[in-house]
Amino acid sequence: MLTIHAAELLLPGDRAPVPGGAVLVDGDRIAALGPYEDVAAGHPAARVRRWPGVLTPGLLNRHGTALLEHTYFPDDPFELDELGGEPITGAALARLAPNESRRGNSARRCTQKLLARGVVAVAARLTTPAVRTAVHRAGLEVVPMPDAEGPATLDPFAGTAPADAFRAPLAVDGPARFAVFAAPDAAALAARGAGTCIATVIGGRLRHRRA
Repeated sequence: MLTIHAAELLLPGDRAPVPGGAVLVDGDRIAALGPYEDVAAGHPAARVRRWPGVLTPGLLNRHGTALLEHTYFPDDPFELDELGGEPITGAALARLAPNESRRGNSARRCTQKLLARGVVAVAARLTTPAVRTAVHRAGLEVVPMPDAEGPATLDPFAGTAPADAFRAPLAVDGPARFAVFAAPDAAALAARGAGTCIATVIGGRLRHRRA
């Protein structure tokens, strides 16, 4: 089924923003993109999803190894009394010494948080089978490269311009992976952060949608 994702502003990633822009998805690929009127006129039978805010390429988180392999995300609510709600790293993680099953479950919770921030890919070198399984099931691409310098963060926009966090520009015949954020433009997106994500699409499938 053809689906048009329309937003108040489309940021393709390698060209000028398109007010009232849209992306046409056919299966797991992008079939067209441009002004909504043009895309809709060429495909009148397509289903339409309308989103407020700005539609951008999916994001790349450059701290994948640290977040997925070297951080433990407690299970809310079952571990909150024992471990608290904050991610566990460093010496505290060494004392916790989670087994592979717990590490895989932590990675699953981490992928949910990443998808809720428009992330479609992580820069990571994953060595734990359960972690790799969690990432694969979430649909995230693994880019085999070292983590970026600096503190690990779930938000790919932290300390960088939005365009520098895009995995790849949106393109016809390219993969249908993009995100929508509750922001009017790139400047507001940078100021408000990836926590404003409304929806994340990977392979043409809606992997996250804000309730």
